Amino acid sequence: MKTRLSFRSALAALTLGASVALTPMAHAAEQVLESIHFLIPGGAGGGWDGTARGTGEALTKSGIVGSASYENMSGGGGGKAIAYLIENADSNQDTLMVNSTPIVIRSLTKVFPQNFRDLTMVAGTIGDYAALVVPKDSEFKSFSDVVAAFKKNPRDVAVGGGSVPGGMDHLVAAMAFQAAGENPVAVKYVPYDAGGKAMAALLAGEIKMLSTGFSEAVGLAQAGEVRILAVTAPERQKVAPDAPTLKEQGYDVEFVNWRGFFGPPGLPEAKRQQYIKALKMMYDTPEWEAVRARNGWVNIFNPGDDFTAFLTEQGKVVGDLMRKLGFL
Repeated sequence: MKTRLSFRSALAALTLGASVALTPMAHAAEQVLESIHFLIPGGAGGGWDGTARGTGEALTKSGIVGSASYENMSGGGGGKAIAYLIENADSNQDTLMVNSTPIVIRSLTKVFPQNFRDLTMVAGTIGDYAALVVPKDSEFKSFSDVVAAFKKNPRDVAVGGGSVPGGMDHLVAAMAFQAAGENPVAVKYVPYDAGGKAMAALLAGEIKMLSTGFSEAVGLAQAGEVRILAVTAPERQKVAPDAPTLKEQGYDVEFVNWRGFFGPPGLPEAKRQQYIKALKMMYDTPEWEAVRARNGWVNIFNPGDDFTAFLTEQGKVVGDLMRKLGFL
């Protein structure tokens, strides 16, 4: 039995509906900032890593920012980097930390004591659909095959992800199984530190299926290393046209994960506005379009106070959803 699980009125609608119209600004050759240091709360190869490095690439190649540097700081489900940024706020005013929906989820589940209100809100910048992925030689040829195996014995279908139990990757997998009429609490979820390690575990045979960001799966799928069984987009994406959606397979799930940037607490408003200006200008450059297109990202832009209002509302929606699924 298929149960209807619509997320346009929840996460997807919030993410896309909260985006503001992008209007062309000054020519991208105008340098707004001399440098940016990106703090990445997870390991190399994950969605946060790709977002920070792709954004830095576009900003520097377009001339909007003179130079960009990157620092991966794993630990505590992202909490280590958040605590570092808060504790060293005065010396990190040239630092932007990338984050995404998990900062809301992990605050709700008390993975770390801080939340987005403890930081300076700069802007939400992109959306990334989720994907369910298997090795290229997997016995599973469709998500329906996974559901059939799950019905026989949920413990035989180990699903991995680059986030903690109850985190976003876990939540996406649970949504998919609930849409198939199965018990989402029965999902055997194996957590890894960021998407890169989770993908390595999939290729090593430690897990049967991976729940991850669509952009993280595209490259390996194009290289023939993995197959994307399903994507949580409303329709197939040009960057991976062979990847079917959950909806077209009969499972009514849509989900898009926002990603964006935060500054340290106490960041001067003038500095925050410089960051916002640089990010807004970035959208109108061919360098950004090249990065966005190869990753299959969705352009969104929630600057400043709009970002705060969006995350406040998302916290309410995600909290209600997690309670229904038994994660809170």
